[in-house]
Amino acid sequence: MSERAKDELEIFTGNSNPALAREVCEHLDVRLGQAEVGRFPDGEVMVEVRENVRGGDCFVLQSVCTPPNENLMELLLLTDALRRASAKRITAVIPYFGYSRQDRKVAPRVPISAKLVADLITTSGASRVLTVDLHAGQIQGFFNIPVDNLYAMPVLIQYLRRRVEDQKISVVSPDAGGVERARAFARRLNADLAIIDKRRRRASEVAEMRLVGEVKDTVAVLVDDMIDTAGTITEAARVVSAAGAREVIACATHPILSDPACDRLNHSAIKEIITTNTIPLRAKAQAELANLKVISVGGLLAEAIRRIHNEESVSSLFN
Repeated sequence: MSERAKDELEIFTGNSNPALAREVCEHLDVRLGQAEVGRFPDGEVMVEVRENVRGGDCFVLQSVCTPPNENLMELLLLTDALRRASAKRITAVIPYFGYSRQDRKVAPRVPISAKLVADLITTSGASRVLTVDLHAGQIQGFFNIPVDNLYAMPVLIQYLRRRVEDQKISVVSPDAGGVERARAFARRLNADLAIIDKRRRRASEVAEMRLVGEVKDTVAVLVDDMIDTAGTITEAARVVSAAGAREVIACATHPILSDPACDRLNHSAIKEIITTNTIPLRAKAQAELANLKVISVGGLLAEAIRRIHNEESVSSLFN
């Protein structure tokens, strides 16, 4: 076992996004913690921390992305292992917080999945949570520990400003739930705001969309927190294109891109898709989406981790 100083910053990761974890370590000039995350012969997750973490300030970076059940268990078991190894503080760094779409009861006899996952993370031993663009802000209230919800907006806007320089822009929210996010983008881009009124038949199927606002002769930027099957974003692109938008750009933090997302996006009116690396891209998306631009949030996460470790303000990142 290696000797280490108390309160030393250590970062551990499972198998969901090791490339992002390594990038964060490079920004912070620290090494990735030594831990084995594997499987028993029957498929159960097996975790072993292979260094002394007693008294340490530990960060577990793990997105709850595909396969979500496997990645969630890796996060929980890594956190539990660090707690039982006497780490002083454990921060669950979850760039993509899975199970966030069932955040309230919208029908009888359905779970509130986000609350259950929050309880599991807390019970496993996490002292605080650091995440990026929660699907719904109220999920922070499901935790009885501090939650820092970072926004990818600063890094996305930095690219968008160069991309649409000197062009008239309209920012469009694909549904009413994303209006606050779209308004924040519009304010920083000095753009008009439009909203699409969306009605669903079921969770992954849109029945009707109507545009509220003006997008004619503008570069329409569709802003959402995630793209899953791409049904909402491609139908929204069709609506704004039919309303006279000169060009359509999609901007979303989390590229889930489940089938048939790639086919839908390739046959849509969207000229460019801008996203981040909170979730590693699927092989199909890398091969088939030539108009996909991925921007790293590694620097943003690293700065937030540094501030948490040094007991500095995280909210001032966005002031």
